[in-house]
Amino acid sequence: MFNSKLCQLLNIKYPILQGGMAWVATAELAAAVSNAGGLGVIGAGHMPADVLRNEIQKTKAMTTKPFGVNIMLMSPFVKDVMQVVIDERVPVVTTGAGNPGEYIPRLKEIGAKVIPVVASVALAKRLERIGVDAIIAEGMESGGHVGEVTTMALVPQIVDAVSVPVIAAGGIGDARGIVAAFALGAQGVQIGTRFVASTECIAHPNYKEAILRAKERSTVVTGLSTGHPVRVIANKLTKEFFRMEKEGATPEELDNLGAGKLKIAAREGDVQHGSVMVGQVAGLVNDIKPVADILDEIIQGLPKVITGINTNIDAK
Repeated sequence: MFNSKLCQLLNIKYPILQGGMAWVATAELAAAVSNAGGLGVIGAGHMPADVLRNEIQKTKAMTTKPFGVNIMLMSPFVKDVMQVVIDERVPVVTTGAGNPGEYIPRLKEIGAKVIPVVASVALAKRLERIGVDAIIAEGMESGGHVGEVTTMALVPQIVDAVSVPVIAAGGIGDARGIVAAFALGAQGVQIGTRFVASTECIAHPNYKEAILRAKERSTVVTGLSTGHPVRVIANKLTKEFFRMEKEGATPEELDNLGAGKLKIAAREGDVQHGSVMVGQVAGLVNDIKPVADILDEIIQGLPKVITGINTNIDAK
């Protein structure tokens, strides 16, 4: 069905990457996505090196398919985490919150593919020059840390600016989103929120239920004044954030308010005082089911979407 350079590059059946979401993208989810034909990704977040090594080894025990690790370059453990990825010969490394340039030579030595997440054309061009294998162009519709440009506007501009495969991310959760991404010139997509609402994801049931309850306007972006914007579901935490921001709290005070709150929501289930990082696409998610069924529904839905386009557009 797919003749994508990305599938060939990563040795996967479907050009679908699972987002490397901290605290929820563990071995269980990554292995399930890889086994179903996509590329599962462990979200390293702020994991210490030994914890990440355990997750990688668990993933290897659950799948023989390629998988990846997402590394946040601002993590205090980044150097040790990179060494673990190299020691374990992880086939794909996605990165965020920084420039992976200093690590690329060593990653290339083990044959790893390096794919950074970017939110601007300028950064995409800079990273292509230093040798990355593909680019994840992430629009501000996505959950967690976001940029300022939408997926619809960002993806085609990055496609025009680089020669490596571009993966669209942000606001994609079904067959329609994938077809739209390909129409914009992407050769693959990254999906996060939809995979959180899966039986394999270890996120707390309350976190998953918050996704199911979400509507198109349920998420808000905090941290615009601090320079660290984050998309989350509106709750008591976001109300407190906006109150403090209005009253002139410093960026440090606001950052401290959000510190550690993702774990509280994702693992402990406090979705009112924790940070529920999901994308705007949450409004499209209506059920929790196995990853294989999610991917099957998406793939089986593609022909119908494409037929609908052909019906509505007369290209003559």
